[in-house]
Amino acid sequence: MKRIMTIQDISCIGKCSLTVALPIISSFGIETAIVPTAILSTHTQFSGFTFRDLTDDMEPIREHWKKEGFEFSAIYTGYLGSERQIAIVREYIKDFKSGDTMVIVDPVMADNGKLYAGFDDSFPKKMAGLCKEADVILPNLSEAALMLGVPYPGEDAAPEVTKKLLKGLAEFCGGLVVITGVTLADKAFGYMGLDVAKNEFFEYGNPKVPFKSHGTGDIFASTFTGAAARGIPTCDALRLAADYVTACIKNTYEDPNRVNYAVNFEAELPGLHKMISERI
Repeated sequence: MKRIMTIQDISCIGKCSLTVALPIISSFGIETAIVPTAILSTHTQFSGFTFRDLTDDMEPIREHWKKEGFEFSAIYTGYLGSERQIAIVREYIKDFKSGDTMVIVDPVMADNGKLYAGFDDSFPKKMAGLCKEADVILPNLSEAALMLGVPYPGEDAAPEVTKKLLKGLAEFCGGLVVITGVTLADKAFGYMGLDVAKNEFFEYGNPKVPFKSHGTGDIFASTFTGAAARGIPTCDALRLAADYVTACIKNTYEDPNRVNYAVNFEAELPGLHKMISERI
């Protein structure tokens, strides 16, 4: 059985980070090894959330795993709570990336043009440095702009603007650069990417559902990671991730009992299983 390492926080309520990554990656029949970076009572949309920093546990976990000789098909990073954690993650990559290990960095730190609570203005530059270690990076528009030090272009940024951001991000990542949550030329909502080696742009989207929520980026990144690790071709893995996120948003939008802080990804897991079976 393949094994993926994912390094991110546990938000006890909020349907994001590890509480999303574990069930979604497991749906692909892949063992999911976790490195928790912090425990939060809720995700950062809520005020007054508790935050337990687990930085001091990350190094001992790494040393134990090295001693045991564990190997990983992919290393996938999400929310990292400090610059020190970014430095530790780079050591994880150094120790556990082999020739066949894919490194996926979702630089979780911002939305709507603003950094999440607890991050200062120096954090995006450190995250950009981590992206240099990655084969695939998956920022949203806010994170892309912050890492490049340019103004946030807004969710409805023109395709030419998104392409300029992608070109800039190619300085950090020589593999695939994908910006999520973008409005495409036909008003579809999805992602736009750049295959840096081929210097080719690509995009994919679905009709936009009028509902916005926390955690969809984590769902996208987790789905893509699981699909890619199972050998689904990269372009198809990205499309699968976009289709699943859209299904989760649509389910939530149509649910009269929905919450306003997360989407119903659990209800759409049977649909994800069907998407997987059609591609493997």
